[in-house]
Amino acid sequence: MAIRIAMLLFPNLTQLDLTAPYEVLARVPGAEVSLVWKSLESVTSGTGLRLSPNATLADAPAADVLFVPGGVGLAPLLQDPEVLEFLQRQAATARYVTAVCTGSLLLGAAGLLEGYQATTHWAYHEFLQRCGALPVRKRVVIDRNRITAGGVTAGIDFALRLTAELCGEQQARGIQLGLEYDPEPPFDSGTPERATPELVQAVLARLAESRSKYAEQLPVR
Repeated sequence: MAIRIAMLLFPNLTQLDLTAPYEVLARVPGAEVSLVWKSLESVTSGTGLRLSPNATLADAPAADVLFVPGGVGLAPLLQDPEVLEFLQRQAATARYVTAVCTGSLLLGAAGLLEGYQATTHWAYHEFLQRCGALPVRKRVVIDRNRITAGGVTAGIDFALRLTAELCGEQQARGIQLGLEYDPEPPFDSGTPERATPELVQAVLARLAESRSKYAEQLPVR
């Protein structure tokens, strides 16, 4: 049976937010993945990778799984009526409404996380409450049919958890093995709790501009 997965695409997204889950979900039996944007013209990620949509917001079929990645290009979408209406329309019938990284904030701006536990990238976690969400500091959070994940690389964990929800743990385990997903990071600094305070402040300084844009554009629910 087909599983229709709609993945939002937009200029200046963080490509790994999208491509890491895509690499997992494209292997789900019966998956039909649509990369959806306002037009079919290619968009460029925040680091210069060009990606091509295969469906538009107007003509994308109803999805079983709605997915939103994050990235600096997301801030203008927080008040974009066309994008917000697309998310609300798709979420009304989707089996799962999902996001990785700051994509959670766009779901929140669309009113889709009100009263739901959710997570996002640690540097933007404080903004979840403005969306009406219940913030949880975990790598992947499942609350009913809402599934959200932390920053960037958490997209792999997210996609494997979603695969288990869709077609069972054994299928998810097989995909994990096929991808040889067995992380062994060279440094123990992947969360602010384990990184040095100096490193946390340096990263926050680097992200200050994007944090400011989210603060300006994100509506208070």
